[in-house]
Amino acid sequence: MVLIELAPSDDISKPKPRMVKADEASVNGSSAPTAVDPASGYGSDGYATASETELNETDETEMNEEEKNRSESYIQEDNAKKGDMSSATSTQSSSCENRDAPIQEVESDMSQLIEDAMALANDLKLEGNSLFRDGFHEEALSKYELALQAVKDVQSSTEIQSVCLANRAACFSKMGKHDETIKECTKALELNPTYMKALLRRADAHEKLEHYDEAINDVTKILELEPSDDQARRAIVRLKPLADEKREKMKEEMIGKLKEMGNSILGRFGMSVDNFKAVKDPNTGSYSISFQK
Repeated sequence: MVLIELAPSDDISKPKPRMVKADEASVNGSSAPTAVDPASGYGSDGYATASETELNETDETEMNEEEKNRSESYIQEDNAKKGDMSSATSTQSSSCENRDAPIQEVESDMSQLIEDAMALANDLKLEGNSLFRDGFHEEALSKYELALQAVKDVQSSTEIQSVCLANRAACFSKMGKHDETIKECTKALELNPTYMKALLRRADAHEKLEHYDEAINDVTKILELEPSDDQARRAIVRLKPLADEKREKMKEEMIGKLKEMGNSILGRFGMSVDNFKAVKDPNTGSYSISFQK
């Protein structure tokens, strides 16, 4: 008889591995055993090894250091930029102040020059007035001219210029140079159109030169500025007949000249201006010419 020995079964001979839970390992004071991965044959507990943890900590430390250094670098750069901007602003402000300083000095110097020029002109005018009162009209003219030259470029000197010009007109009037009187008064009135003395002196000069219509215009302007000026009103009453008389005289002179010219032309035809008669229209004051044989 043959005896057959049975092979042992794998299920009986190989005991199943026991998995320990994490809380059991903690109680027992030991780490949980590693389950065997049937596919790979290597144990895996789901956690990084000690060497991997150290590497990660080192990487994080290095990254933190780099970020810290980078942040500090940014802060330093930002502070440097702010410092540069502050320095530039300060420099610009200082530069502006430095530029303004010479301008202020120039303005101050100009103001002083203007004051000195005005003071000099006033002193020269007073000297001229004194000479005029003493009858030294030529010398007074020179003083007034020097006063005008002292302030010729000063815009705020129109008043003293007009006074000196009117005073020069008074000198010329005393010297009998009425045309020059009119010129100086006209200059004064260009600077000050309402200067009464200049208007009065020019009107007087026009009257002496028999410019009656021009004199009436100046006196009329005086009355417009000062309606209560009786002297100006009397002057107009006195000047109007003189102006009318002069106009008639000028007409007669003109007619006489025309007669002479007419006779020289009409004589060639056996005629003269006596064959023509001028008749005045009483309503309009105009003349009409009629032919007479």
